[in-house]
Amino acid sequence: MNTYMSTVDTPAGPFTLVVDDEAVLASGWTSTVDDLLHLNTATAQPEQRAELGQFTKAVIAYHDGDLGAVDDIPVRQRGGPFLSTAWDALRRVDPGVPVTYTELAARAGNPAAVRAAAMACARNAAALFVPCHRIIRTDGTLGGFRWGLPVKRWLLDHESHPSNGAQRLV
Repeated sequence: MNTYMSTVDTPAGPFTLVVDDEAVLASGWTSTVDDLLHLNTATAQPEQRAELGQFTKAVIAYHDGDLGAVDDIPVRQRGGPFLSTAWDALRRVDPGVPVTYTELAARAGNPAAVRAAAMACARNAAALFVPCHRIIRTDGTLGGFRWGLPVKRWLLDHESHPSNGAQRLV
């Protein structure tokens, strides 16, 4: 199956997608596809495209304030049973209502697996579409985020106040 990539300018910074004809394979706030290729995709270089149809439209709509625009976009990641369950649970975390790693573990069916829940966030290749940015520490602090804490903060603020979508990350 062919893979394609495109970068979209967003208020939170450049956002690059790697997709095939059916699903998002990897995505994140970077302008460099090499930052994504090791996460979930084959080693072959994806074909550059100016835009990627439904995938690009969903990214733009989300950043413009339609927080549900990415919800139904198919995603394909590689991982074992707990990771897959945790990624599914992440897709059901509502925008503007972050949950803790402990809550994510419970939603994934194993309340004791807090470290595994954190690992699911760390191994998530499809940022935004699998919204690991919505997971915070028990004490309310942000925790980690592959694309940087300023981007995570921007996303959480955007989801709390989507009408501010045009405000760029400084």
